Amino acid sequence: MNILQEIIAHKKEEVAQQQEIYPVKRLEQSIYFNTPVVSLKKYLQREDKSGIIAEFKRRSPSKGDINPYAAVEQVSIGYMQAGASALSVLTDNKFFGGKNADLTEARKYNFCPILRKEFIISEYQIVEARSIGADAILLIAECLDKAEVASLAAFAKSLGLEVLFEVHSAEQLDKLNEHIDIVGVNNRNLEDFSVSIQTSLDLASKIPDTFVKISESGISDPASIKTLRQAGFQGFLIGETFMKTAEPHKTCAAFIGQLSE
Repeated sequence: MNILQEIIAHKKEEVAQQQEIYPVKRLEQSIYFNTPVVSLKKYLQREDKSGIIAEFKRRSPSKGDINPYAAVEQVSIGYMQAGASALSVLTDNKFFGGKNADLTEARKYNFCPILRKEFIISEYQIVEARSIGADAILLIAECLDKAEVASLAAFAKSLGLEVLFEVHSAEQLDKLNEHIDIVGVNNRNLEDFSVSIQTSLDLASKIPDTFVKISESGISDPASIKTLRQAGFQGFLIGETFMKTAEPHKTCAAFIGQLSE
């Protein structure tokens, strides 16, 4: 089993357990369940914003601990003050050291779009995303077949959530549908964890212009964002570049400062 298969196998068990402890009816009683969603798509298209989706994550399967003791409140507020367009919060615990409470805490302190970064395989997780305060969910092409992408994206839209669909190859674009708002190209190969922004550049022209396009992973240099913008990308998901430093929000501020020079 590669790491992605291992994550999905564990996720199936985890979701089954969560459904027993927190049934859907209970999730629907959350104060966040019916609050208006902040549009990630619109924020990425705003010209007064950087296009950066700044990510909060403590660890990863490829790197191990990145910043295990980082505080959500300080980092998320700092990211937004630095000029980020949106937040991404990892909620997977076993592999990324995150939890649902991280996203809810970020929501409490920030009025901005928040992406729930998670390996979504069921409608239950989408209800859960709405209940913890997310505005958008991630669907990963590598984990889902075309019919699953269509049904999960439609279900997310029925709850008012936006959908970011992540691909790594041209073949996966065949799974696109009308319920998707944003297409993200993951520059990291989820099978062997190699990273190259060339993946985004190769796929840019193949993604229909009806979707907002973002590039994810391996973006560590403001110059590469200029190259990606020229290729048609409006959003840039950056986590490790910021999180591996002692003060992620200050690293983010310096990065965005260089962008505007």
